[in-house]
Amino acid sequence: MQQGEGEIRQIVPREKLDFGLDGDIPKYWFGGDPFKTRLFDAMSTLFPEGEKFFITCVRDYRERITDPELQKQVTAFIGQEAMHGREHIEYNEALDADGVPAAAMERLVIRLLKIGKMLPKADQLAITIALEHFTAILADILLREPRLLDGAEPRFAALWRWHALEETEHKAVAYDVYQAVIGKGFGAWLRRSVALAALTLIFWSLVVPFHLIIVARDGKLFDLKGWWTLFKFHWLSPGALRRIILPYFDYYRPGFHPWQHDNREFLSGIDSIADAYRAAA
Repeated sequence: MQQGEGEIRQIVPREKLDFGLDGDIPKYWFGGDPFKTRLFDAMSTLFPEGEKFFITCVRDYRERITDPELQKQVTAFIGQEAMHGREHIEYNEALDADGVPAAAMERLVIRLLKIGKMLPKADQLAITIALEHFTAILADILLREPRLLDGAEPRFAALWRWHALEETEHKAVAYDVYQAVIGKGFGAWLRRSVALAALTLIFWSLVVPFHLIIVARDGKLFDLKGWWTLFKFHWLSPGALRRIILPYFDYYRPGFHPWQHDNREFLSGIDSIADAYRAAA
């Protein structure tokens, strides 16, 4: 296998899942907290078009991969990312029905990605692995710290946990493609490092305004107590954003590989979630 840090379990696209997000769902599904809910909602608006971009970038290099195992993983990666996009489309449609301008936010993401598609394909792949790293470390802390979904409505909790598990399962695929076709030298390292720095800025320059727009539409923009609660949640306890800082910077090491952050123990729960939602569909 093309895995940089030892044998990893097979990647499996899980289809025919239904998290029931087209049914009756609470407006503030995260324990009634508008600030926590709306931050997750803001991030969801990025996923459908982002997943399409990932698929295209990796598919562009599929024919240049000679390792048959990595070829299989690329196919599975594409299947998983397609499913993620589909479920977040349903999520975002529910937001639109509730008066959140998710479709308008997605259109802005599309315009930005059109600019990204004008870059050389190697840069597009570097963008993909940078964002895959970002989602992988966010997924890891979501799995590592159960309190991050305490009080969440079960369907949304299951959706985010499933997404985190599959992001973990395939977190090295695009990176292994990058190393196979772009290389591991100084130029490859510099390209991926610049991509992560730029994409970090772009990611938060989208998520933060989207979050503010939704909170303002809810009439909560000047709720200082709510903002303080959100700050404590993400930076003090359980401190999700605080705890991703070191893993984030680890990416800039020349010898980095995603499976050096070995959290495969969480993957034992992935099929139980999938099976439960297949049965309910």
